[in-house]
Amino acid sequence: MKNTHQFKLYLPGISAEKNVDCSIISADLRQDKTLVGLYKAESGKVVLKEESEYETSVFGSFSDLVNKFISDHNIKEFCRISAAVPGPVMGGKSAPQRLPWKLDAEDIKNATNADKVSLINDLEASAFGLGNVHDQDVDSIYESGNYIPGNVAILAPGAGLGEAGLFWDGDSLRPFATEGGHCEFSPRTADEVEFYQFLNKIYGIVSWESVLSTSGLFNIYRFIRDIKRQKQPDWLTEEIEAGNFTQAIINGAREKKDRICTMTIDTFMNFLAREANSLVLKLKATGGLILTGELPNLMEEFLNRKQFYKNFIVSDKMESVLKDIPIYLVKNDKSILNGAALYAAFSEE
Repeated sequence: MKNTHQFKLYLPGISAEKNVDCSIISADLRQDKTLVGLYKAESGKVVLKEESEYETSVFGSFSDLVNKFISDHNIKEFCRISAAVPGPVMGGKSAPQRLPWKLDAEDIKNATNADKVSLINDLEASAFGLGNVHDQDVDSIYESGNYIPGNVAILAPGAGLGEAGLFWDGDSLRPFATEGGHCEFSPRTADEVEFYQFLNKIYGIVSWESVLSTSGLFNIYRFIRDIKRQKQPDWLTEEIEAGNFTQAIINGAREKKDRICTMTIDTFMNFLAREANSLVLKLKATGGLILTGELPNLMEEFLNRKQFYKNFIVSDKMESVLKDIPIYLVKNDKSILNGAALYAAFSEE
């Protein structure tokens, strides 16, 4: 992959005097563990200087967590805090369902003595993280011979389903958040109608996040097991009871250990191609599709098989557009943390 220059971001403050040598505390907030880093703005990049990981639920607020990080690393000076949150941010406030507390930028500023606090959606932060990736962080799943610069789509299945976009303004890319993962899932085939009915009894409203996430992967599995009557092998029962389902089902499909493993992963990959297709068409993302997050990285070898691309380009009238969309896998596990820091450093003049 030699095309990271294609991800040129709109960063109007990259040369501003006030942003030179600025120190930033960046956080990637997650349900179980939160990653926090101290960054310094250097030569148009953000450089990670210190980092720590904390149990999210231990703290009474995000401010308490940040102050713990400041104390742990004996940080004397910093100018900004940037927090990537797994949910919508509106008016400097956010109340993500996966976190134990609400966030308010003004309250955090007062509690930490920061000059400025930014809250940013985690997938928007991941989009900004493209400004800090290196060639080795990006694998090409499909390269087009007819590349046309344009909008870019990001799809990230993990604990939830993150979706974001980057608007092409003719010169650079401008990241923006969406909540597309919460759009309703729609079945296409008779088997998928059965799957929808199975999920409808559990959730009522069936979103794409109920299909393309770690819990969604298990939903597919138990549909195949319970409705399609595929046998659950003893070794997989042991892995499920030990809390190792995701890695076990992927390994089982990779090693072709049992039919139920292969069926589960094949179904997940088909749905991933379907939703990728929809997101790209809605954003007219001729600049590319970026897959990232926990599950695509665990399933890289399945993405590189021709079936994913074949399912991705299926369309009533738009196959001629879809067939030329480049597809990339971003493997940097700190892209959200990096992106939140880059946003705080250079998004304003």
